Amino acid sequence: MIRLYAAVAAARFHGLSVDVRDFVAEPGEAAPSPAALARWLNECGAVARGMRLRWRDLVRLRNVPPIVLMFRDGSAGLMVAGDPDRGVVWLRDPLGDEGTPPVPLDELRLAQVWTGDVLLVKRRRDQSEADAPINAAWLGRMVLREKGLLRDILLSSMVLSVLAIFPPLIVMQVVDKVVSYHSFSTLISIAAILGMMSFYEVLLSYARRELALVVTTRLDTRISLLVFDRLLSLPLEFFEREQAGQVIGRVSAIYKVRDFMTGKLMNTVLDLFTLVVVLPFLFYFSMSLAWMTIAAACCIGLVVFGFMRPVGHLVGRKVAADMARGAVLYETVAGIRTVKTLALEQTRRQLWDDRSAESALWGLAAGRMGNMAATVAQPFDIFINRGIILVGAWLILTHHGDMGAGALMAFMMLGGRVASPLVGLARLLDDLSEVRTALAEAGHVLNQPTERQALTTGLRPVIHGALSFREVYFTYPGATTRALSGVNFDVPAGSTLGLVGRSGSGKSTVTRLLQGVSRSYTGYLRLDGVDLREINLTHLRRSLGVVLQDNFLFRGTVRDNITAGRPGLTLDDVIRAARLAGAEEFIERMPAGYETWIEEGSTNISGGQRQRLAIARALICDPKLLILDEATSALDPESEAVVNANLQRIARGRTMVIVSHRLSSLVDCDQICVMDQGLVVDIAPHAVLLERCAIYRSLWQQQNRHEAGGRGHAHPAAMLAEGDIP
Repeated sequence: MIRLYAAVAAARFHGLSVDVRDFVAEPGEAAPSPAALARWLNECGAVARGMRLRWRDLVRLRNVPPIVLMFRDGSAGLMVAGDPDRGVVWLRDPLGDEGTPPVPLDELRLAQVWTGDVLLVKRRRDQSEADAPINAAWLGRMVLREKGLLRDILLSSMVLSVLAIFPPLIVMQVVDKVVSYHSFSTLISIAAILGMMSFYEVLLSYARRELALVVTTRLDTRISLLVFDRLLSLPLEFFEREQAGQVIGRVSAIYKVRDFMTGKLMNTVLDLFTLVVVLPFLFYFSMSLAWMTIAAACCIGLVVFGFMRPVGHLVGRKVAADMARGAVLYETVAGIRTVKTLALEQTRRQLWDDRSAESALWGLAAGRMGNMAATVAQPFDIFINRGIILVGAWLILTHHGDMGAGALMAFMMLGGRVASPLVGLARLLDDLSEVRTALAEAGHVLNQPTERQALTTGLRPVIHGALSFREVYFTYPGATTRALSGVNFDVPAGSTLGLVGRSGSGKSTVTRLLQGVSRSYTGYLRLDGVDLREINLTHLRRSLGVVLQDNFLFRGTVRDNITAGRPGLTLDDVIRAARLAGAEEFIERMPAGYETWIEEGSTNISGGQRQRLAIARALICDPKLLILDEATSALDPESEAVVNANLQRIARGRTMVIVSHRLSSLVDCDQICVMDQGLVVDIAPHAVLLERCAIYRSLWQQQNRHEAGGRGHAHPAAMLAEGDIP
């Protein structure tokens, strides 16, 4: 833990507020490694790097920010200065007072405890890759980060280009000297030279492919990490208004761009080096044939360029159709239970057929347009591969120039190497339309405003749970009516608030604001006297416990699901949370207890069991503010009775906000807030509301009419007139 506090102290020096509770340790790691600490601080908005230093480099660091030194016993120290003249560094205890003077250590004393590893931390001042817009420039910067490997690849390509010149020259010598003069000695010498060059060419080709593979793998990993991180930093409101299948399809389009940049683009750029080296030799052999080859290749480029816009339009429509089809597939798989239950197979099949037909039509149209471009360009390609040799033969027969048969064969071999990169460059323009479309689709999702600043900055106060709403107004994006209109109420710390009202009255909106899901409200919403929008969003959500009506459990063990937010907690903590949620009794009856595997979709447990596991997951971090949003509505009477019986224990020492249509579960709340059309109608204990609040009294009578004597046979119209029947 000392290393964590040392990292926190180094970040605090730069004005960054981080919480040690946000750090997730690596499995089996006794003390956090510099790499793990650097990764954590980078996620929190800092720029951190773990590295190994020698004493002579460390002691030269004079006026530097605090540097975390890793010690052999798993602890750490903060180096605040170095003095190479005296041969000492100044260290401060990360757990001590900042006013405590640092202690000087020389090389001998430090070597006894220091591992040689350090953690460097600074504040991120510029727009990082994680926050920059996803576009071609972003991807270009990603590629250029591997400039060392790219330099080696380019150097090997240049050498290979030079080596590519010799085989045609050797062929020319074989034809003109060996064959013509039957010189076996010359043949043996040429064979030896050719074998040696071929050996080096094989080695260099292997090295270049290996380097290109490393660059591609590292780029793929970095893009995957950054894209997933960007996706996680998007606000919940974005996912609520976008179709999940469309989001997945658009994000996956970034990999088409990756494949282009590390595949066709890189290969074409490397081939251009061959063009630069070989082109002068073509002019040396025959200037007229060289100009003919270049002219034919340029004609192919003009054809491709002319077809680029119409082909790009059709490819864009094809990509959109593919994403729409993928969305249908995702939606069908995600809702397969509903599809099977309602016998919707034929309906979904028809929708899939329609989307597939649309994709096929646009694909056919794009393919035909591309086929037309290839047909127009094919004669020029044929001329380069076959026509040049006929023209060269005519030049030899008519004695135009001094080209011989060997020179013509060498020209044909080199001409193919020149035409290939030129044609590849032209076809590269053809691929740009698809890449541009894919990049735009990915940017549509990944360039949305994120919560990164709210997740990494802001206050981290100690949460006690006192809530205060003052003139809070909120309207959902695109809505015409307000969800909340001038909401005012207070909830003391440690008390229980019930929220009731008809559907659409604003109950769940209040809980969304408390979770920081929506921050575009007006007015003042304070938690322990601090404006909720000034609190670090990660700290806020880790301090809350939230249980929804329909909770998602991950594929994994019961224990893993309960400790999802706190993977480092022990089995005793899991058992305590399960007992508090009333889940212990059914978990112990499972075949493997807390190690029982929960399948995808929670198909092997009941809805009531899933809900109680969700309550245990919310309670395991001991939140000071617990939100139950229709948490017991999906429970069977027995499970609901178990949870309600534990509510008093659950509420002890924490503030609870309970949204429920079942008023019987709110009777013991300290206050019950009655809402209607975004307004707070009344707020008081249960007994007081029965006397003075008509809406609450009506809802109570509807749910308890079986106890109201003759009202048990009231006409349905009369009951509806009194209020919404939940």
